[in-house]
Amino acid sequence: MSRQKFSSKYTSILTFIGVAVGLGNVWRFPYMMGENGGSAFLIIYLLFTIFLAIPGLTAEWTLGRETGKGPIGALSSVFGKAWGRRIGSLLVFTMIVSTSYYLVVIGNIAFTASFSIMNGFTDASITEFDNYISNGWLQYFFGLAVLFFAMLVLHLGVNKGIESVSRLFVPFFTLVILYLAVNALFLPGAISKVADFLKPDFSVLTSEHIFAALGQSFFSVGLAGTIMVIYGSYMPANQSMLKTASLTALGDVGAAMLASLFIVPTILVFNLDLAQGPTLVFSTLPKLFSVMPGGRILGSGFLVALSLIAFLSAIGALEAIVGSISEELKFRSSRSIIILIILFIEAAIMLPSSLNPEIIGTLDLVFGSGMQMLGSTIALIAVAWGIGRLTTKVQIFGSTNKPWHDNYFAWLKWVLPSVMIIVLTSYLISNF
Repeated sequence: MSRQKFSSKYTSILTFIGVAVGLGNVWRFPYMMGENGGSAFLIIYLLFTIFLAIPGLTAEWTLGRETGKGPIGALSSVFGKAWGRRIGSLLVFTMIVSTSYYLVVIGNIAFTASFSIMNGFTDASITEFDNYISNGWLQYFFGLAVLFFAMLVLHLGVNKGIESVSRLFVPFFTLVILYLAVNALFLPGAISKVADFLKPDFSVLTSEHIFAALGQSFFSVGLAGTIMVIYGSYMPANQSMLKTASLTALGDVGAAMLASLFIVPTILVFNLDLAQGPTLVFSTLPKLFSVMPGGRILGSGFLVALSLIAFLSAIGALEAIVGSISEELKFRSSRSIIILIILFIEAAIMLPSSLNPEIIGTLDLVFGSGMQMLGSTIALIAVAWGIGRLTTKVQIFGSTNKPWHDNYFAWLKWVLPSVMIIVLTSYLISNF
């Protein structure tokens, strides 16, 4: 059976942007700025995205498109079946665990959106909302609903499923978040507060802030040695990787900036805490929507858009799992069976995160950050040291051969893995 491919360059870019944006750039980025030096963090993050994350994207896509397989098959092609399957299976297992609590978080956001639509946020309703959001079984139900619909999309396939929802959700998210950002800037005093916030003060930056910006640049575009590898295997052979990576990163950064232009001005205008951390969506934003003009409509729109764009990331993660396992099995009906099996597995391991949400931070520390950084490092090594210079250059640049192409490959081979190993080591030392 021939492998499905993205139907066009336009839909593939929308799909890449959809899976890259997710919660990382809409939920995580604003509070990361608030906690790690404000606009100075932003500038460092942009530099890392341009010089490190974009090349990393082209490397992971190269691994997928050259081998025509997901992470298990791709790493088996490079490292041999014995070690390749072990390493690839470890990365897929990592994705299974990280997706389980990610689905719970998306379910929480979907519930928050539904509560905002039906009740709105007021002093009285926020207390009611807090009671509901702390009900683990209720949040488990919403997480299961997200899982079910994601698996339904995967069952429809790459073109009818993944591309179709990306084609709808990414433009909708863009329009909503653009409208919200413009609306926020018209709040009294918003522009002056944003201007003050955006004045970079590099003296406040510490090595921890710089590592946070580097980690954000990698994670925000979906580098993990899994999702972008299998999506790369669906990329048409004539599609320019460097151009597509640049557009993906531009869309990813644009989403982060638009979300920040909505969240940052409104929080500053109403004197709330931007450095709230991961609970920003579930604590600070409901308070914000309860006091800002038109908060129920604007807040509901934001939360719905956030739910949909996060859903696309969940689809990407689940496709990396389902696609990688099903292609290792040779019988034709394997994909449908694997979808059903993974659905039950994810449903089972979602339960602890739903009933004990305090473990999500620990799980994310190990599987969402450390192991995904390791996976991306392995993918880079597989490309630079396994696939090799000539094949990698052809995949990224096509038939052209310019002197700077060799420099680009050297960057992939030496600089990028070295930086990621340093970051991963520093991360492990600081957290364990």
